[in-house]
Amino acid sequence: MRSDRASAPLALKIAAACGLLFLHLPILLIFVYAFTTEEKSYQWPPPGLTLKWFAVTWGRPDVWEALGLSVRVAAVSTAIALVLGTLCAAAVSRTKFFGRETISLLVILPIALPGIITGIALRSAFNLADIPFSVWTIVLGHATFCVVVVYNNAVARFRRTSASLIEASMDLGADGFQTFRHVILPNIGTALLAGGMLAFALSFDEVIVTTFTAGQQSTLPIWMLEELVRPRQRPVTNVVAMVVVMVTFLPILAAYYLTRDGDRIAGHGK
Repeated sequence: MRSDRASAPLALKIAAACGLLFLHLPILLIFVYAFTTEEKSYQWPPPGLTLKWFAVTWGRPDVWEALGLSVRVAAVSTAIALVLGTLCAAAVSRTKFFGRETISLLVILPIALPGIITGIALRSAFNLADIPFSVWTIVLGHATFCVVVVYNNAVARFRRTSASLIEASMDLGADGFQTFRHVILPNIGTALLAGGMLAFALSFDEVIVTTFTAGQQSTLPIWMLEELVRPRQRPVTNVVAMVVVMVTFLPILAAYYLTRDGDRIAGHGK
């Protein structure tokens, strides 16, 4: 039986392979240099390979402090984004009111603006309000774009969920909480989980907004930036970079698998 799917031209395959190499070869180099025996400079090929930098990184308290701060900030930012993003998505997708499209635009605007603009605006606002820079100022900065990620996932799923399911639940005597728990949440749950994972990944490796809102705090990406400017042990920075890649890659991969069949939900097409 002959397949209906035509094979891509050779030139297109070569172009795609070159594009993938261009995107991922630098990341592979970071992985290689995490094992190099050379401490001060980058040589190719590496003069030797070793695992000692993983032990050195494990024993660096500054790495653990930066990692812990990044995880806390990302977790709290994601929690805030899940609540606000879901509420905004429900309001925009389920009700009609004057200025609905304007509100939708304002919600997604922070992720469309350059990060330096958002960072400068937040820093100015904190200074005017005499808010000292702390973990919470970083969280507020990250929440501005984490809300957008959750909102985009949730509003798309809300619009695919049949309104007749909600109406049937209310007609059968369920109150608002019961309808949300037994009807709405099962339909939007994977979208919220995917949005939360993407928000966590974005917050964990964010640099620009954090630079303007962190004060003396140092998240893991900020720590990496400072180590590149004033390096003590270059391979340690590469080991930390490997951790950042893994922490951000796994949630994104999970979010992809959770949302790729997003159209197959209860009530779709009814």
